[in-house]
Amino acid sequence: MAPTGVRDEEPADEVASLPAIALRDLVFFPFARRSLLMGRRRSLAAVDEATGTAGVGRVLLLSQRDAFLDDPQEIDLYRVGTVAKVLGREGFGEGADQVLFEGLYRARTTEVAATAETLAARFEPLADAGAESGPAGGDGAPGLDRLVREVAALYSKYARLQEEMPDGGHGPLADGLAESLADGDWVRLSYLVGDRMELVPSEKQEILSAPGLAQRLGLLRSLLSREVNVLKAEDRIDRHLRHRLGGALVGDRMPASDGSRTEATRTDADELEQAVRRGGLPDHARERALNEIDRLRRLGRLSPEAAVARTYVDWIMRLPWSGRSERRPSVDEVAAVLDEDHYGLAEVKERILDHVAVMQLVGDMPGPILCVAGPPGVGKTSLARSIARALGRGFARVSLGGVRDEAEIRGHRRTYVGAMPGKVLQGMARVGAADPVFLLDEVDKMASDFHGDPAAALLEVLDPEHNGSFADHYLELDYDLSDVLFLATANTLQDVPVALRDRMEVIRLPGYLDTEKREIATRFLWPRLSRSHGLNSGEVEPTPEAIDLVVARYTREAGVRELRRQLSRVARKMARRLADGSETPSRLEAADLRDLLGPAPYSQPSLDDDEDRVGIANGLAWTSAGGAVLDVEVSVVPGSGELRLTGTLGGVMRESAQAAVTYARSRAGALGLDAGFHESVDIHVHIPEGATPKDGPSAGITIAVAIVSALTDTPTRRDVATTGEITLRGRVLPVGGIKEKAVGAMRVGLRSVVLPVGNAPDLEMLPAEVRRSLDFELVANMDEVMEAVLAGGEAK
Repeated sequence: MAPTGVRDEEPADEVASLPAIALRDLVFFPFARRSLLMGRRRSLAAVDEATGTAGVGRVLLLSQRDAFLDDPQEIDLYRVGTVAKVLGREGFGEGADQVLFEGLYRARTTEVAATAETLAARFEPLADAGAESGPAGGDGAPGLDRLVREVAALYSKYARLQEEMPDGGHGPLADGLAESLADGDWVRLSYLVGDRMELVPSEKQEILSAPGLAQRLGLLRSLLSREVNVLKAEDRIDRHLRHRLGGALVGDRMPASDGSRTEATRTDADELEQAVRRGGLPDHARERALNEIDRLRRLGRLSPEAAVARTYVDWIMRLPWSGRSERRPSVDEVAAVLDEDHYGLAEVKERILDHVAVMQLVGDMPGPILCVAGPPGVGKTSLARSIARALGRGFARVSLGGVRDEAEIRGHRRTYVGAMPGKVLQGMARVGAADPVFLLDEVDKMASDFHGDPAAALLEVLDPEHNGSFADHYLELDYDLSDVLFLATANTLQDVPVALRDRMEVIRLPGYLDTEKREIATRFLWPRLSRSHGLNSGEVEPTPEAIDLVVARYTREAGVRELRRQLSRVARKMARRLADGSETPSRLEAADLRDLLGPAPYSQPSLDDDEDRVGIANGLAWTSAGGAVLDVEVSVVPGSGELRLTGTLGGVMRESAQAAVTYARSRAGALGLDAGFHESVDIHVHIPEGATPKDGPSAGITIAVAIVSALTDTPTRRDVATTGEITLRGRVLPVGGIKEKAVGAMRVGLRSVVLPVGNAPDLEMLPAEVRRSLDFELVANMDEVMEAVLAGGEAK
């Protein structure tokens, strides 16, 4: 027999299993009939399973504890839900369906398991304790009848006071409520009242989970009393305001009289139309907004479409269609602001100053699209804020890290529940200007999946030929982005699609030299940290030697984030001493750092003092944290010609090692080796720090030098590093990242760098300090490499 509160035509088993659907911000009650918009993959799959050939046409609707979770598990769902029948389904497009459900009876889950496609729930039906003793059961329950009457009376008051309660013109107990009261179906009455009330989901879930009819009715009586008191207070406030203002209404609430809803809709639409006409919108935007307002007049105030139309018009009015900055700063003013905020970064500053100079001459020009690429901590994001301040423009920032949905860029279509414009137009609305500096942060960390490719959606945003008429899916209006100065940041350009990279002007930041870090710490970091940690100006000042020691021995990075952390530790320690009343020196010496920061984690960068470096060569590598020097080690042992590669090498680097061995075999005579030497020895190539993955063609000539050194027992020069790609015939091809690699070589004290002759143009872009500190030898083939790297200039 079905438990009390279950439809007679839908008998429930004692234990059953059904596909489950998680609901956001919604509690579904038995006897309720409602159409829900389904867009999540698991929800649509559950409906498919229920309505398929093997399904029974029913699902278990469970509410989420946290509405923001996209993929809830068993712990994220309430245990009590409603078994519902699927009555109909209509495709909405864009991966969403409108599904009509009818609640049948309550159920408590015993297990919810996440399968590959859906949530599968095992459950047991819940009876309403005490319901069988009411009029529906025929015996009558002492006190229960009085409780039902109280709930019905309170709900009548609530419905009259609640102006947005749908009564359909038949009084407050329409839509089955009056019928349930007359028939004595108190269970159905309690569910329908709970469904009609405007409560937060947690309170509705409490009503649904009540163990018995008496408990549910008592809870409804308490909640209805509270809501009636609140509505009465609001009504008194409305009456007082109408009296004070001569009948004018402040806010959104309207008197609950006949025809008031229609009149309220017209009044809202009239006010909205006036605002649109005064808003200075372009013709195409004003026409679309007025059309939506006309549609809003025809809709009832309670229609879901009315809220959608009103929100759409609000977004049109929030966007800055005009309002460009009138300030035209001079080149000197912009240069002063950029130098005030950042030390170094000459190439980026020069590009911005060029743009300002052109604007001074021509008055206006499309904003450039710059991509600042460099290691973490070099100041890419803060530089964008400084550019906005220097130009006197607004600043908008959008973080693209982890974005994998095209709709995040282009917006959602209005058919979706909760649809809104994409991140680009949201940023424009926040900044409130048509020509801001717009930062697209972490553009290399976007991803793509079945939701679409956000990088492809950015093509229109960043294309100067097309972004004058950018089309957002939500807005469906052309929006002009041509005056926006777009800046993008990336750690690595390899992860940025070629088509997107082609639309941007790339400026590389290789990282800071130690001298630049010293200036940044002295001019910017320490003064700011002193103020933020309560140290008065000049109260504690580190000496230049102390700053140099922090830079050289306590940090090892291309940027200055770790430097800031270490100086922040020093500031905290000094602030603690001041707070304790301890004696604090006004000048912080290098010798004091060990007590404040502990032992230095890094040794002083220096060269290997061992003169005998047979089978070892210095290679230069590019990493996301800047340039680095890697040792390539080669050992030759008796064997059968096997080549072993260790150190977590990638496919490209393995091919470079194979090419280097083939080169050595082809030059065996010139190197003084037997033609068949490879048949009697095994060659083992290893690059230390084996846990770190390594790949790329840049190590080709370095591996070849180390192999030749090991085969001929000839030492390599310890003060020379190499980088370049090798071919089977010994040609040396150019590689990338020269600026970062040169800075890394200088940081560890190398004296000479061997580069492919094809990288000669890169030398002109190096900082002057790097060019002064290093000797660069340009080579075209491996014979020139051997002469430059092997001790004595040639192999034995």
